[in-house]
Amino acid sequence: MKYIERKNYLDRLIGLKNTPDIKIITGVRRSGKSELMLAYMNYLRRTDNRANIIYVDYYDLKFDDIKDYKKLNEYVEESYDSKKTNYLFVDEVQLCDQFEKTINSLHNSKKYDIYVTGSNAFLLSSDLTTLFTGRFIEIPVFPFSFSEFAQYFSEEAKGMPELFDEYVIKGGLAGSYEYKKESDRVAYIKDVYTTIVNRDLVDKYNLGDTTVLNHLAEFLMDNISNLSSPNGISEGLNVNKVSTNHVTVGKYINHLCNAFMFYDMKRFDIKGKKYLETSEKYYLVDTGFRYALLGTRNMDYGRAYENIVAIELLRRGYDVYVGKLYQKEIDFVAMRGSEKLYIQVSDDITAESTFNREVTPLLQIKDAYPKMLIAKTGHTEYQYEGIRIMDISEWLLN
Repeated sequence: MKYIERKNYLDRLIGLKNTPDIKIITGVRRSGKSELMLAYMNYLRRTDNRANIIYVDYYDLKFDDIKDYKKLNEYVEESYDSKKTNYLFVDEVQLCDQFEKTINSLHNSKKYDIYVTGSNAFLLSSDLTTLFTGRFIEIPVFPFSFSEFAQYFSEEAKGMPELFDEYVIKGGLAGSYEYKKESDRVAYIKDVYTTIVNRDLVDKYNLGDTTVLNHLAEFLMDNISNLSSPNGISEGLNVNKVSTNHVTVGKYINHLCNAFMFYDMKRFDIKGKKYLETSEKYYLVDTGFRYALLGTRNMDYGRAYENIVAIELLRRGYDVYVGKLYQKEIDFVAMRGSEKLYIQVSDDITAESTFNREVTPLLQIKDAYPKMLIAKTGHTEYQYEGIRIMDISEWLLN
């Protein structure tokens, strides 16, 4: 498999080296968490001649005898070298029974710089505070960005517009790129999805019948970027003869978000500068899942582009909200520290009516924060009344 260095993630880990936190690498299955850990370990070997790297990979049979927290603790302590800087890496930590007892104890000893990964359903953001009593920091990892996708396929004689069209369909699960036949590539992505929904979540939440969960996941995929609520979704499922209610739907949406399959984005009233509790939008972690599971039915490229921009903003470290201004909607209000961006996303803005529809809400915002319209323009960046108009592939590569 072709190797692409994920520099942004690697730099993040390098910046956290020897800090007192437990570093927890999270993300959806097959997003590259283990590969990132291995890349960081190789970096330490190259740059730190005093590094004592203690590595436990619970998918490797040679560690099968230490899948107990006391045995894990014993193994790590025996591997400790007082004359060196001790780095502890545990991959798929959830396969060790009561792992949190050992990780917390080793962290409390202040002898180790600790890094762990785990299955997305067993190392959830919502569980971290309960599991780890010491300080921890979460490093979220996403599937390949378009920039990484373009690097991977850089040797193919294709222009960026064509590569971007492929990325929308294929998505960022790099493991799927190894398959030459389309049916095999799709089967790989379906298998990842099935593992998450029908195994991880079933084991985590002791679910019996997964009919509602699967129909809900497909409904959310089919309605990415639409304002939704548990009430509205349950009504839609019931119309399609999937018997459920808003309580179950709300609970299952949380399960899917906890497993990093979907990300919910709340609404933000731009004029009132307050968060709204009503309908939210749900974005899929990777559009490759949508096209592997549903194909091209109800094809809406504009909504697919909006999904890709939403995940890219999260990848770049923004807090992302859906903007509301009077009766108009701003696709994204993205905040990062003191920085704020207002973004509209569209497919084809060549028609004057479409262009006006997209820029009008941005022009009504009275503050001085940057405003941007991202679309498939095929042109270099230009401005309209202070609004940056950018081609989506150019913005993704920037």
